[in-house]
Amino acid sequence: MTESFGARLHAAMQRFGPLCVGIDPHAALLEQWGLSQDAEGLRAFGLAVVDAAAGRAAAVKPQVAFFERFGSRGFAALEEVMAAARAAHLLVIADAKRGDIGSTMAGYAAAWLAPGAPLEADAVTVSPYLGPESLRDTLTTAVRAGKGVFVLAATSNPEAAALQSARTVDVAAGDEQTVAQRVVRDVTWVNGSAAFAGGSLGLGPIGLVIGATVDRSEFGLSDDLLVGAPILAPGFGAQGAAPEDLAARFGGVARQVLASESRSILGIGPSRIAETISARNARYQEVLRD
Repeated sequence: MTESFGARLHAAMQRFGPLCVGIDPHAALLEQWGLSQDAEGLRAFGLAVVDAAAGRAAAVKPQVAFFERFGSRGFAALEEVMAAARAAHLLVIADAKRGDIGSTMAGYAAAWLAPGAPLEADAVTVSPYLGPESLRDTLTTAVRAGKGVFVLAATSNPEAAALQSARTVDVAAGDEQTVAQRVVRDVTWVNGSAAFAGGSLGLGPIGLVIGATVDRSEFGLSDDLLVGAPILAPGFGAQGAAPEDLAARFGGVARQVLASESRSILGIGPSRIAETISARNARYQEVLRD
């Protein structure tokens, strides 16, 4: 039987801590690192981050857009970087934010989650805003393949707050809920089995993207609602959240959180990135012990 993504994530976080290192080859970072503004520069950048993160972090998160801008050569570089990361026993979360319906969404799921696919990752980020039900086949595909999915719920960009905190009425259930609450309830049913949430493994395969800079109470995202769901939390580092905010923002579900940092680590430069990853991860682990 294929080991679940939740089990693998839990084991990696227990061993290496909660830090997820972004692989975000911004043009400015490529220049700072002395790398060319092309697919070969992306490849060198990505492989250097993988080498620094291996054995020091639980996961890496390539931002697909920065590879996509160079077309087929950029995707070839991304394939190589992700394969190297998985070979180094890092969990790879493809930050692709895909979202569609029907056979198109099935195509995205096959591209990012199918075992043996050129772009195979351990998990992928997806958008629920064509309706959470449009993700059903992707979620079940992920479970069958031992993969994970992180669904956008309450993101760290301020312009999303009005939409994600807007209140809706579920006529059938007769209750009012925020858009973010509805997304969470409509996707985390997959984690409801005792084999995932609440069971010995602790984490399910279906996670949520919740920004470290947002106030969860404004979105109605209580600890009880989030039980068993891995949480990918952007907003740490350059966007303003500090390691201490891991406990302050996430409270009783803090140990479910992958704290994502990119520019705050990558901006240090290639010669010091490994020691920076170790130091940041140690700080997160210290916060969780306090």
